[in-house]
Amino acid sequence: MSISTKFPVAVHVLSVLALNRQTTVYSDFIAASVNTNPVVIRRIVGLLKKAGLVDSAPGVGGISLIKEPTDITLYDIYEAVNPTSKDLFTLHQDTNPNCIVGKNIQHSLEGVMQTAEEALENELKQVTLADTIEEIQQLDQAT
Repeated sequence: MSISTKFPVAVHVLSVLALNRQTTVYSDFIAASVNTNPVVIRRIVGLLKKAGLVDSAPGVGGISLIKEPTDITLYDIYEAVNPTSKDLFTLHQDTNPNCIVGKNIQHSLEGVMQTAEEALENELKQVTLADTIEEIQQLDQAT
């Protein structure tokens, strides 16, 4: 199982934008920070724009935050880049109904997986982009 890297990349993108508000920021600048292709950044920015977190204009317009970092939770970002995937965990399908484990595994894991997903979402709702940026800055000062 793997959780998409879209979420941490989106947090990275928004952090770069927040820390560089005084300049025009382009996808190639963010891509250099993330160490990825600008196309990847543009796709993430498209999702963030659709969610109302950023504005972007092609060409010389650049990318900018629409909301204050204190008003953006990590859950907002998570939802922005995972709009169709609401389930963190996916249970495997087509198990053997003639096997004691195969016929019962999905039902036995549903509750704990739902609880874990709710715990993740609740934690993400408690942390803002501003909190994350503050921690980034503290870590930078410590090095």
